[in-house]
Amino acid sequence: MQKLDIIIRPEKFQQVKEALDESGFHGMTVTDVRGRGDQKGVCLQYRGKMMKVDLIPKKKIEMIVPDEKIDVVIEIIKREAYTGKNGDGRIFISPVSKSIKVRTGEVITE
Repeated sequence: MQKLDIIIRPEKFQQVKEALDESGFHGMTVTDVRGRGDQKGVCLQYRGKMMKVDLIPKKKIEMIVPDEKIDVVIEIIKREAYTGKNGDGRIFISPVSKSIKVRTGEVITE
């Protein structure tokens, strides 16, 4: 199993979620976050003045995916979240050694 931490543009979230649902990947945790990367923020005009906004709103999706399906999920996210501009996002992948369902106590290991 692998844990994916996916950071994407908020306006691309619904598109990514629907594509994952259509492919049978339903489980996810979603958080509104702020951050910056290569894009280093943006300048916005507010009441006639330029303001630097260096922490941009993003969506963070966390998913646990079986090893054999990881490439499928990554391709869906890359395809659906893509705009070609700085700030499209990142996918971080970490191994998961064990998962335990709270309600049933079921243990899932690799």
